[in-house]
Amino acid sequence: MNDEMPGFIALETTDDDGLPLAVAWSLPDGRIKHTLIQPDDSWLDEESSIAGQYSMEELESLGVSPLDVIRELENDHFNATLYTNGSGEEDQALARLFDTYGLDPFVELAPAEALYDAAGPGEWQRQRGETFSELGLEPMRPEHEVEAMLHLHRRLIAR
Repeated sequence: MNDEMPGFIALETTDDDGLPLAVAWSLPDGRIKHTLIQPDDSWLDEESSIAGQYSMEELESLGVSPLDVIRELENDHFNATLYTNGSGEEDQALARLFDTYGLDPFVELAPAEALYDAAGPGEWQRQRGETFSELGLEPMRPEHEVEAMLHLHRRLIAR
């Protein structure tokens, strides 16, 4: 049996304009990488505001540049399909990261529920919600999203 896990990814974005604030993804061995993202100057204008749980100072001092995020993702998942919770935020946020540098994305995104033939429509989302409750996780935090998807994957393939 292959113990390699599929790749899962989640991004946290601002509410108003979808600026990427944080990203997390899983590795084939089930570990999770997570980092804050420094906003690129091209993302900000007079109307832009970084809302949410992070201040601009936190993002600048604790985050990494979008280019470093892309490089790290490339090292871990070049030409791979990464699975998301299906909300659609990841598509827009990842596109913004790559567009900042005029790059074409080298990963494809797909909803995680597509991995599980036995889970009917809506069943995966229902079980995802239960997983968050069981594990005491917060749905909007990328590292918790990825942890929940990994946990749910292990549960569903064990059936």
